[in-house]
Amino acid sequence: MVTAAVRSDIDALGDLVGMEPSLAAAAVKLAGEMDSGGGDGGRLLPALTRELRATLVALAGGRDQGDEDDDDDLASPD
Repeated sequence: MVTAAVRSDIDALGDLVGMEPSLAAAAVKLAGEMDSGGGDGGRLLPALTRELRATLVALAGGRDQGDEDDDDDLASPD
């Protein structure tokens, strides 16, 4: 379940460059461990969740998030 969501998120990023393929592989591996129950009777699940979150943030962090400057969208004064 987590693995499918992570793969979908990674696919949405498009072409991976630089370190992104390695980060993507790590994210999929972590998600797989979570889907398998979190290891050690589930006790590793919180740590896996934190690591997956950090990996996904690192993966998406280098991406252009778009133009956040909305000033050019304002109506011009009369």
